[in-house]
Amino acid sequence: MGVKERRLREKVALREEILEAARELFVKEGYESVSMRRIAQEIEYSPTTIYLYFRDKQDLVHQLCGETFAMLIKTLKDLHLDLGDPLEGVRKAGYAYVQFGLDHPDHYRATFVIPHCHEEMDDMTPEELENDSGMQCFNSLRMGVAECIRLGYFKPVDVETTSQAIWANLHGITSLLIGKGKFPWVDKATLVKFTVDTMIDGLLAKPAV
Repeated sequence: MGVKERRLREKVALREEILEAARELFVKEGYESVSMRRIAQEIEYSPTTIYLYFRDKQDLVHQLCGETFAMLIKTLKDLHLDLGDPLEGVRKAGYAYVQFGLDHPDHYRATFVIPHCHEEMDDMTPEELENDSGMQCFNSLRMGVAECIRLGYFKPVDVETTSQAIWANLHGITSLLIGKGKFPWVDKATLVKFTVDTMIDGLLAKPAV
């Protein structure tokens, strides 16, 4: 390996180290309480080093969230869903979304619980919003819902309202399972399946048999 390649790998590794430290600190200490200096202290580098990789704390958290969304998008793509069966696709994606949060609790908390992760969306143009990784995740759900309605699987409900309601339910159970670990939950897989199936079956044009 040449010097150039080694330095590039070192830069990538340090960037990931910064993101990992920031993620853990945001979860443990809260976004508002964590400064760039605090993150630098955690990884034993100077604050100046962090500013070589991230413009400011908002840029850091935005890239941190983008990394999580990229992981989630890959998880959903790896399901290899049958595009001819959007109903099963929405159902499987629901299971996978919750499981992703349980498998990566710090990623999920830092991305979906910290409100600052989405502040930049307020200033995005329609084109930028469309290309945002978080919106890409939501759009995949929206397209699945739209197909279920078009093909008559779902009742003639509003696509946007239904998509947002499904996400709200998925986020709710994911956040509870992550944040309330000492609650005497029933078997988590059973609970997740029951929650997703009840939600989806309630939208069916015909009652589930």
